Amino acid sequence: MQRIRVLLADDHALFREGLAGILAAQPDFEVVSEASDGLEAIVKARELAPDLVLMDVQMRGMDGIEATQQIKQEVPATRVVMLTVRDDEEKLFEAIRSGAQGYLLKSIRSHEMVDLLRGALRGEAAITPALAGRMLEEFRRLGQQAGDAHGQDSPTLTRREQEVLSLVAERATDKEIAETLQLSLNTVKSHMRNILAKLHVSSRREAARYARRGSRTGAA
Repeated sequence: MQRIRVLLADDHALFREGLAGILAAQPDFEVVSEASDGLEAIVKARELAPDLVLMDVQMRGMDGIEATQQIKQEVPATRVVMLTVRDDEEKLFEAIRSGAQGYLLKSIRSHEMVDLLRGALRGEAAITPALAGRMLEEFRRLGQQAGDAHGQDSPTLTRREQEVLSLVAERATDKEIAETLQLSLNTVKSHMRNILAKLHVSSRREAARYARRGSRTGAA
């Protein structure tokens, strides 16, 4: 039997050890390496090309969502399933947009997690029924919003997202934005992902162009 090769990425060593023990008890799983932050996860995924990465959402340094996006770009065949202690809808959708195959709470029972991970390798979504239900509700809500907003000129950005977009239009880097607004670099990157999604653009250059166009329209 060919085993499922797994990379564990979490900044808590004790939790990684617990996960490794659970997977080692399964006949079809093999933990090939561990990482304590997002950057290390990227490096090891690049070197080992594991079948599956179990990725913590919140880690020191580079977070799991940014690491997932990078891994899916460099090692697209690798499946990534996110693990988190927080039931956060915003993070759930960010994770799916970044290419994650699933999103599991750390409170899940081990046998349920293992079954969902096997499903992820078959191309299924590794999401509990409760979270799947919430995703459907969110899709319905977004569909309603899109219908209600048909014909309107601009999407709804939060005040902070507007501040970030304004600085992007001035060609500020993420680091400069973080310093100006007194935010962490990870928070700025999270705002940028939300802005790109809401504006339906794929790069900060397009977002900046949108902001400048809006500024000219407002000044006219």
